[in-house]
Amino acid sequence: QVQLVESGGGLVQAGGSLRLSCAASGLTFTSYIMGWFRQAPGKEREFVAAIVSTSSMPYYGDSVKGRFTFSRDNAKNTVYLQMNSLGPEDTAVYYCAAAPVNRNTIYYTRSYDYWGQGTQVTVSS
Repeated sequence: QVQLVESGGGLVQAGGSLRLSCAASGLTFTSYIMGWFRQAPGKEREFVAAIVSTSSMPYYGDSVKGRFTFSRDNAKNTVYLQMNSLGPEDTAVYYCAAAPVNRNTIYYTRSYDYWGQGTQVTVSS
């Protein structure tokens, strides 16, 4: 049974930082692209970042480029999302997701087979 468990969300002031983690189990971690999406109230789920392997460069959504850093640790089956310079527009539920490594449309939710339960990030102004 595949499980993706996010942690690290919370309340932070504008300009602050948070680090999200996602621990994966029940899958061959290195055979999966790992991604982060977020969903704000009343909005569609939005691509945040994805990474194919530890040796590849992450892909980022335009709204987070230069502020967020995505990394993966294959030894721990875990990925991390370091979020800096947070603003109220970053408030959302953040979801970790996994897609088979042969998927080439990493920006879309339909590419991902497995999802975590989500972790709330709230940025106060």
